[in-house]
Amino acid sequence: MHRILVSNDDGVYASGLQAAAKSVQGLGDVTVAAPSGQMSGVGRSISVFEPLRYAEVNLNGFKAYAVTGTPVDSVIIGIFAILKELPDLVVSGINVGENISTDTVTTSGTIGAALEAASYGISSIAASIQAVDQGDKFDMHHGSKHSFEVATKVLRRVAIKVLKHGLPEGVDLLNLNVPVNATEDTEIVVTRLARKIFRTTVQERFDPRGRPYYWIDGDLICCGEEGTDVQTIYQDKKISITPLSLDSTARIDFKQIENLF
Repeated sequence: MHRILVSNDDGVYASGLQAAAKSVQGLGDVTVAAPSGQMSGVGRSISVFEPLRYAEVNLNGFKAYAVTGTPVDSVIIGIFAILKELPDLVVSGINVGENISTDTVTTSGTIGAALEAASYGISSIAASIQAVDQGDKFDMHHGSKHSFEVATKVLRRVAIKVLKHGLPEGVDLLNLNVPVNATEDTEIVVTRLARKIFRTTVQERFDPRGRPYYWIDGDLICCGEEGTDVQTIYQDKKISITPLSLDSTARIDFKQIENLF
């Protein structure tokens, strides 16, 4: 029987996590290990200066564990302390808020969890749904405000094929993003990462004592080059799957770098 580990960055009680677990239910022995609280935007950070704990929680029939750490911590604890063996598949999500472009690949806790699993040679999938209200991305997501129905079905279809065939050589994980109002008939497009999704700005404000403090902010870039995940989600309103690799080495002639020294 396949061993499947499910994690996320929205927290162990998030509705999207239950949807992800449901998406792979019946495909193998499913174990859930996720952060005990909201951990969006922490990327692939890992706790190396403090101990970690986990506790079993009730998650509608799934074996679930709340981990006092980051999404990466949850995957590590899930593999090496709970399962004590490598799973055949790791699913991270379903995240509220699209994870598209190079901006999010390097900051998303959802993708960070999948990257960690991929580093051990485990086939991994990160799954997210589009959030129109940007504030929704950082809520606790315990309720049923968002619909995960389409994402759950698409994720299951992809998971079945990945369990059966594995990932192509050179692909470490798949980044799945489902736009608002997608249906089961919405086209699925294989995309590449757009360069940016945010126009970064900084807001300066002042506390009651007149001291400045700052919020990092920024508007969304609503379109991108043809074939990118940003274009596919925002303009084409189609489902995006981006194959990702852990190897970030630039594909250039190394002599161009040797010329620098």
